[in-house]
Amino acid sequence: MSVRVPAMSVLPPVRRDRIISQLPQPFRKEAALHSKDDFNNKVKTACQEQRTGTVGRVQKPGCGLLFVTLTHLLLVLLFLSRFKISKVIVVGDLAVGKTCLINRFCKDAFDKNYKATIGVDFEMERFEVLGVPFSLQLWDTAGQERFKCIASTYYRGAQIVIIVFDVNDVASLGHTRQWLEDALKENDPTSVQLFLVGTKKDLSSPAQYSQIEQDALKIAKEIHAEYWAVSSLTGENVKEFFFRVASLAFETNVLAELEKSGSRQIGDVVRINSTSNNLYTASKKKQPGCCQ
Repeated sequence: MSVRVPAMSVLPPVRRDRIISQLPQPFRKEAALHSKDDFNNKVKTACQEQRTGTVGRVQKPGCGLLFVTLTHLLLVLLFLSRFKISKVIVVGDLAVGKTCLINRFCKDAFDKNYKATIGVDFEMERFEVLGVPFSLQLWDTAGQERFKCIASTYYRGAQIVIIVFDVNDVASLGHTRQWLEDALKENDPTSVQLFLVGTKKDLSSPAQYSQIEQDALKIAKEIHAEYWAVSSLTGENVKEFFFRVASLAFETNVLAELEKSGSRQIGDVVRINSTSNNLYTASKKKQPGCCQ
């Protein structure tokens, strides 16, 4: 038995406004994960020589339809599932603007009618970094205490943790340490990249913002996070921030896989595979006595 699959439906092209050819710079160099001006030379060379493994290895077919067996189709889907996807969790207090931040970037939209996230939601955003396809899976988690247990089950397997606070709410900044602690309970602290993001910058006067920024920079340095301030309403720094997240995640993954590859020849494939955890499903472990 065979099925007809539209040739380009397997992997649609990356949007033109999601192409990254240079390393985006940090918002504040004194609170950055690193302050290099460009991608690591090893990463650039690997991308130029197409040694990034399963990322970007699907050959684009011509026009028309592909005729494949069901078995072949399943193999293709399995192959695509191994494309590198970095899991990003976005955490923070209720109403600090987590959903608005994600929607501004993914949908270029801003909804003034506030609706609290119940449990979790996620968006998949595809990029092309140095000519190589790469994806971020953005998990939007609930900030309400009664949904915290549900949301925490989705923290597992994160490579990036974005801790969000409202620059007009000092208490929300103070709570960021607890959100980080909760996220790291489910992840290896040495394997995640941290970002501390202040939202609603448009609502803060220069004097007010300057004061809270000093406190935020101090916390960012203490927890080894990169600091950003954004406005989801105006879009200020939103695209730049997510491009920075995607770029650093991509670079980290490529370097890790190059290190694993050891003495492989230049033409060999360096596999950049997802972790054994299924990023699309929550852990099946039961959480007794939780959220009751």
